[in-house]
Amino acid sequence: MKKHYFLKFVLLCIPISAFLLMSSSGGRSDGRSGSPGDGGNTCAACHSGGNFNASATITSNIPATGYLLNTDYTISVNTTSSSSSHGFQLSAENSSNTKIGTFTAGSGSRVSGNTITHSSPSSSGNWTFTWKSPATDLGNVTFYTAVNAANGNGRAFDDSDQTVTATSSSSSLSTSEARKLDFDTFPNPATNQVTIQLPFGSEKATVQFYDYIGRLALTKTISSANEKINIENLSTGVYILKVIADDKIGSQKFLKQ
Repeated sequence: MKKHYFLKFVLLCIPISAFLLMSSSGGRSDGRSGSPGDGGNTCAACHSGGNFNASATITSNIPATGYLLNTDYTISVNTTSSSSSHGFQLSAENSSNTKIGTFTAGSGSRVSGNTITHSSPSSSGNWTFTWKSPATDLGNVTFYTAVNAANGNGRAFDDSDQTVTATSSSSSLSTSEARKLDFDTFPNPATNQVTIQLPFGSEKATVQFYDYIGRLALTKTISSANEKINIENLSTGVYILKVIADDKIGSQKFLKQ
C-alpha cells in the first residue's frame, strides 16, 4: 500500500516539476541574481549537481572615473562553459542593497521588475543590454549576475546545472564645476507654474522633472523669452529639477504643492 502511494506521489511530481522547469525557460520574475538585495538567491535551489566548468563576467562601457547621472550604458554578460544552454539574471544595486537605474532589454533578454533576465535559453551564454543610471546621485553601483549552465534536456529529475555569480562595480561621477549650470527657480514650492531663470547668455534649455525614484515625470523646452512652465499635471511631491543648456547641467530640489 505504501509503495502504491509513493508511486502516485512520484507520478504527480513529474508534471509539476516539468512545469516549473518550463516556466523558468523564459527567465525568473523573482529575485535570483545572487545580489544582497535578492538575499543571495540564485536558481541553484532548483538547478544543481552539474559541472560544466562555467564562469561568467560582466563588462560595460562605464568609464573608470564613474557613471554620469541619467545616462545610458551598455552592459554585457559573457559566459564560458561546456554547456549548450544558459540563462541569467542581473540586478544593479547601491551600497544600501537598493536596486537603482533601469534596464532596456537586448536580444535574448527581457526586463523583469527591477532586474533583467533571459527571454529564452541561450546557446552562447552572452547577452548585451542597456542600463540607464539614476537621475539623482544614489551612490556607487554594483552589478550582480547569476548565470545557469544547464543540460537543457527538459526532464525534471536528471536536469543538471551549475550557477556562477559575477559582480562589477562603478562609482557615481558628480558633475564637474566646468559643466555645472547655475539657474534660479521661483516660486519654490509651486502649484500651477514655475519660472526657470536661465543664466546670462543661455538662449534655450531643456527642463526635466524627476520623481523620488528617478522616473522622468515632465520635460519641457524653454527659452530666455519664455521661461515659464505649467506644472498643474505634476503630482504633489518632491522632484529633482534638472536644467540642461549649452552642454551644461544644473539641478535643484523642487516641491510641487
